[in-house]
Amino acid sequence: MNKEINEQLEAAEQAFSAAMISNDPDAIRQCITDDWILVTPESGPVSAEKLLDLIAAGNLTHDTMTKTTHHRHILGDVATVTGRGQNSGRFHGEPISADEWITDVYQKVDGTWRCVLTHLAPALSTPDGQIVQ
Repeated sequence: MNKEINEQLEAAEQAFSAAMISNDPDAIRQCITDDWILVTPESGPVSAEKLLDLIAAGNLTHDTMTKTTHHRHILGDVATVTGRGQNSGRFHGEPISADEWITDVYQKVDGTWRCVLTHLAPALSTPDGQIVQ
């Protein structure tokens, strides 16, 4: 696998996490495409517009966001990045936290990797693969 592309994708992932922690919709927009979709177990597909409106209104904030990449798959100007992520913050004033498997789909747009889709699934195992009851 191309080391340079792997480094670019890892940088894109780090920038995306940093933008989410900034709680700045404009910073987040720099990391995603206009038609980006977030797929969650709770809500299904959520548009970029809806998520960014929640953040702009202060109804969704993130304090922490980390991700450990486990797999990348590169198909020309499209790539998937799958990893384990944890985050914390507030939703409508109530504390939230998550431990999830995350797959981000990236497209290279004008020389920059931008996320077109993020899919979340609850992590039901420990990081070493043991099932959590």
